[in-house]
Amino acid sequence: MRVHPRAWIGLAVWALYLLVVVAIQAASGVPYTDFGDSASNLWRGAVISLAVGAVLVAAITTWLGWWQPALRERRTTRAKWTIIAPALLLVAVVGNLLGTDWGEVGADFVVAGLALGVLVGFNEELTSRGLLLTGLRGSTREIAVALISSALFGLMHGINVFLGQSLTGTLPQIGSAFLQGLSFYILRRVTGSLIGAMALHGAWDFSVFTLDATDGANPLGALVFLAGLVALVGVWFAARGADERRPVTSDGAGAAASTSA
Repeated sequence: MRVHPRAWIGLAVWALYLLVVVAIQAASGVPYTDFGDSASNLWRGAVISLAVGAVLVAAITTWLGWWQPALRERRTTRAKWTIIAPALLLVAVVGNLLGTDWGEVGADFVVAGLALGVLVGFNEELTSRGLLLTGLRGSTREIAVALISSALFGLMHGINVFLGQSLTGTLPQIGSAFLQGLSFYILRRVTGSLIGAMALHGAWDFSVFTLDATDGANPLGALVFLAGLVALVGVWFAARGADERRPVTSDGAGAAASTSA
């Protein structure tokens, strides 16, 4: 790694990413609540800003030399059962897709939605459960890493209040994102890679936008709440035994050290 992981670096990248994305989205003139009204709104309101954000976080990751720790675990969790939480979320994604009236969704909207899903999955996972997580692991116990990174992931969605969404609509979204963040963290710990979390995250956002675009209803929607409950319990087990912390030694160099949750 070119730069040793530190919490402030992860936090700075998280804040910079949010600042850039919210600035571009605000300048688009498309309120968050109108993103899903058309393919054009989706491109202008969300996808363009996310494309810029993707270049930004990829460039920062390269400069820091953090691709390896951001994308992969050195050791996976032994609590494989915790994958139940992200598995339930995956089934809920299927429910969103089943509840979508695909006859009302144009091909242009599907393309825009897929672009959004890919970019959201890449950007937000690399930022929160990649760079932020790596930075926190420089000095923080693993369970705190899991909870802080998930909490800040939830707060990422608080920017929607500045983009036209009501506070009453934003607060539940923050809470839901926090719980989903725990599921994404668990998926990383179980599989040893961030790629699965990127894919599940992107699939969730794509399915939500297509469902909302047709005023559909998810017949399996209750599983989202259940996944959150399982994640709240499972995260304590998934974080145990993690060997990812790299404290700074007296000479400033990084040294691997084991830590438990």
